[in-house]
Amino acid sequence: MATTKWVLDPMHSEVQFKVKHLVISTVTGSFKSFEGTVTTESDSFEGAQAEFSLDVNSIDTNQEQRDGHLKSAEFFDTEQYPKITFKSTSITNDKLTGDLTIKGITKPVTLDLEHGGTATDFYGNLKAGFEVTGKINRKDFGLVWDGVTEAGAVVLGSDIKLIINVQFAKQA
Repeated sequence: MATTKWVLDPMHSEVQFKVKHLVISTVTGSFKSFEGTVTTESDSFEGAQAEFSLDVNSIDTNQEQRDGHLKSAEFFDTEQYPKITFKSTSITNDKLTGDLTIKGITKPVTLDLEHGGTATDFYGNLKAGFEVTGKINRKDFGLVWDGVTEAGAVVLGSDIKLIINVQFAKQA
């Protein structure tokens, strides 16, 4: 059976994350530079193979000083680990499972998957949209920095919520 390759369209995609700050509010950030492919063996995305990588230096939390801290060795250490990667091991109608590598540490993760459908754009290109959501524990990936305020409040939560909306274009 012929395989079909789908390439991520960065103009119609976004990768966001949310983390608790001081346990009372949430900080939202995003990555601005990423790429990915999906390879299917039928019209269905079930059983497809997905690969994704993002440039950690493209992190944006709307605060330059915080972004700098996140890129430093205390967090992502972008000099040594410039990319976060994901390679699927299983795709079903509503779950995306695979190996996530952050800071040189690879762990299996399962995220919720919602296929938004397919549509043809103005130029005749077939597009497929997906929303991927879920939670990972940053400490599982060596992101163990913790700050505590003078009053004893934890500065940063351990759980990171992921909200990823991606559009792929079918390749001829």
